[in-house]
Amino acid sequence: MAGDTCQVDFYVLQDEEKSVEHLACQLAMMAWEQGLRSMLLTSGEGQVKKLDELMWSVPAGRFLPHQPAAQAAKDIAATAGPAPVTIGTMSDLDNSAAEVIINLDLHAVPRPDRFKRLLELVPARDAEREASRIKFRTYREVGLQPVSHKMG
Repeated sequence: MAGDTCQVDFYVLQDEEKSVEHLACQLAMMAWEQGLRSMLLTSGEGQVKKLDELMWSVPAGRFLPHQPAAQAAKDIAATAGPAPVTIGTMSDLDNSAAEVIINLDLHAVPRPDRFKRLLELVPARDAEREASRIKFRTYREVGLQPVSHKMG
C-alpha cells in the first residue's frame, strides 16, 4: 500500500437502538461481496467473542465467512489460509492481510496508510462519541481526509 492513500469513512449512527456491532457485520458483508478482506477491530476479547457469535446471524439469512484473528494465525501456519473476515484487537493489526479495517476500538488505527479503507463506527449516544471525535482529528493530523456518513 506504500504511496496509496487510505480512504477513511466515519459511519455515524443516528438511532440509539442501532448497534455498531450490527453495522460492522453489514459493512463486513459488503466488503466481502466486493472481494476485499476485512478485519473488525475490537476493544478486547469480549467484543471479539460477541462479534464472532453475531456474525452467524447478521446479516439475516446470509453467511459471512469469518474467524477470530487468533484462529486465522493458526490457519495461516497450517496453510489453510484465513477467512475473508477476521475479528481481532490492535495487537493483531500487524499480522493482518486485511484491505479494509472496520474499527470498533476507542483508539485510532496506527499507520492507517497500510490499508485500502478504514471504516470508523460512531455510536448514536452523544456521550459515547468523544473517542470518535478524537480519532477524526487524529486522521486529519496525519494528512487523511475522513468523510462522515449519517446512518439511520
